[in-house]
Amino acid sequence: MGTFKETSRLPEFEKDTKRLLKRFKTIEDDLEIFIEKQLFLYHKLKVDNKGIFQITGLPVENHEVYKAKKFACKSLKGRGVQSGIRVIYAYDEERDKIVLIEIYFKGDKANEDKQRIFEYLR
Repeated sequence: MGTFKETSRLPEFEKDTKRLLKRFKTIEDDLEIFIEKQLFLYHKLKVDNKGIFQITGLPVENHEVYKAKKFACKSLKGRGVQSGIRVIYAYDEERDKIVLIEIYFKGDKANEDKQRIFEYLR
């Protein structure tokens, strides 16, 4: 049983994941759990654990893009949800669809790739 009707990844997200996999071996499993638990709680059950923030100031209406700051990564032992991994994704409530846009480690870069978000929204 899927948590959302559809979950997809941008090709760039796949590249990000492959890059991170070299350092964080559990990233694929962590992503599964993240979608099933945290995104489900936030979007379906409206439980806000103060770990997901909507990215504002985007040029397109009706597209909700979020940044998840709480992401539990088993490869980063002892850090819990404050792993430093960030996930940027879009949620289309009407179509019940999650699109994973970007994943990165905070130690590598400070902020999301706004250009990639704009490209996706276009």
